[in-house]
Amino acid sequence: MHSLLAGFAPIWILTAAGYLVSRTGLLGEQAETVLGRFVFHVAMPAALFVMISKARLDTFANTSMIAFAAGTVVVCALGLLAARRFFHHKLADQAISSMAAGYVNSANLGIPVALQVLGDASFVAQILLFQVLLISPVILTLLDAGTGAGWQSGGLTRMLMMPVRNPIIMASALGAVVSAAGWQLPTALGHSCELLGAAAVPTALVTLGMSLHGRPAATGAGRLTEVGVTVLLKTLVQPLVALAVGGLLLHLPQHQLLAVVLCSALPTAQNAFIYARQYDLDTDLARDSVMVSTLVSMATLSVVYWTLGPTHP
Repeated sequence: MHSLLAGFAPIWILTAAGYLVSRTGLLGEQAETVLGRFVFHVAMPAALFVMISKARLDTFANTSMIAFAAGTVVVCALGLLAARRFFHHKLADQAISSMAAGYVNSANLGIPVALQVLGDASFVAQILLFQVLLISPVILTLLDAGTGAGWQSGGLTRMLMMPVRNPIIMASALGAVVSAAGWQLPTALGHSCELLGAAAVPTALVTLGMSLHGRPAATGAGRLTEVGVTVLLKTLVQPLVALAVGGLLLHLPQHQLLAVVLCSALPTAQNAFIYARQYDLDTDLARDSVMVSTLVSMATLSVVYWTLGPTHP
């Protein structure tokens, strides 16, 4: 529990700092918008570019990633289906619901939890690559299709140019090219990108905290139900699917199965909120899903470790 608290503490502290900044009006009325754009257009692309450019792209092609990917794909699909059939959202909001249900907080929470509980964060690095290179482009394509001009009046050209126009996809693609080519970034450029990238997570959390001021949590039976369904998918269904695939179908060794299920039980990443904010969508579901799933996952992560940990058969 101490290890989990050590990982969760920065999330709560930085989110609370953002709330206080907004409540006091320290940065002005447009601060949340400006910081959200900074994260999406500058800091997050820099962080992803540095991470992917230094990674080996073949590392996530293994059986453990198959189990994790199965849980992610199943839950994202269920989140999309629920948003469409039961909550009657349009395509862009369906994409956010899907992301809130299946996109794990692998960076600022997954890494410290993995280091503390597993003693190694290498699998989290593979998850980062999987989400950035495969899941994010799909989500962003759906967001662009749901909020763009459609297929008329240049819509086709807009869709084809989406990877170039979207800074996150563009930065990820450039990082993949650098990694595949085996290039080394010049020291000045690499250090500058690292400095910018280091601002992504804390600024996103501060922005998330700012969104809490003046906006009540989910109210009404419909919204409460939607948040509940999303959190249930994220914190319970996703790790159970990963457990079934990894344990029953792939027969993973115990330490690999623990890593897969533990990472699948991580809460919703704040990226879901940042994406909703950037595309001018309703941020309530993403915001509440991040907050509630983070709280609930403190219990579910503990259960996973107590059940599958090294002291258990």
